[in-house]
Amino acid sequence: MRVVALVPGSIDNQILFFATLDDLKRYYPDAQIDVIVEPKSKAAYRVSKSVHDVLTFDYKDRNSLADWGNLVGMIRDREYDVAIIVGQSWLVGLLMWLTGIPTRIGYQGQGAVFLTNPITPNLSQYVAKVYHDLLKPLKINTSCPPLSVNVPKVDIEWAQEEQKRLGVNESGFILINAGETNLDTTYPLESWQNIIAACQEKQPDLPVVVIKEADNELFVRSILEHCHNIKVTSPDDIGKLTAIIGGASLMLSVENSLLQLSIAVETYTIALLNSTDSEKLLPTSEKVLAITSPTGKLADIAPQIVLEKIWGG
Repeated sequence: MRVVALVPGSIDNQILFFATLDDLKRYYPDAQIDVIVEPKSKAAYRVSKSVHDVLTFDYKDRNSLADWGNLVGMIRDREYDVAIIVGQSWLVGLLMWLTGIPTRIGYQGQGAVFLTNPITPNLSQYVAKVYHDLLKPLKINTSCPPLSVNVPKVDIEWAQEEQKRLGVNESGFILINAGETNLDTTYPLESWQNIIAACQEKQPDLPVVVIKEADNELFVRSILEHCHNIKVTSPDDIGKLTAIIGGASLMLSVENSLLQLSIAVETYTIALLNSTDSEKLLPTSEKVLAITSPTGKLADIAPQIVLEKIWGG
């Protein structure tokens, strides 16, 4: 069986879809599963264990008829048996119908008239479960499995050496994912400073490591100026990121793709969220705690609340 999944969205959307891909592969081990994702999200599949090929298409771009025609031709040439469409788009539904794929699965809504197996999405549940429901037409009716990833050996080895460089390979460490520092999902620098200082005072032998990325260099620089003995790691791909997260004792994270990686590697995670809708991005797990802003603004989460979750949650 040859399956293609059309999965628009960011890297965290892809990771949330991994459970669906993994269960599909588990029930149909001989299936060839390809995905078509936006170029910015292709990197996620470095840590996927179930996908054969990753193709790219910018669903949100101002695509010409020729661009859409090329997509149809590419899909038709590969002679897929099943198409799984994540999202609701009249145009994508029409194009999948034009490909002639016999089984076309997607959600009720725009474009559903072109599907052979439309399903009604239950949007009140965990997002990974919403995706997993797309497998029901393929007679897969089991519960959604936990998110999981497959980290390349070279990335695990890099993380081991990185922990030695940081001096945290023996002690364990708290890992901080502050995300981008110019968005509404930014948690204030002063609040991070208070949390870090309190952690260092209570557990002076437990190092604190901050993840530095291209979009938060200013934040990291400011943290280094105000907090002593902070360690910094800068993994340059998602495999290394996943491996270093997997080695942490605790991950403090805002809402982004790194949060989903932490869940997938089962690192104890405290997620700082700005809305109750964001809670749908988290599974029910003893290793995942959510702190949701009472006002919808991340900045209004008091550091003391976070510290109570760290030491008493």
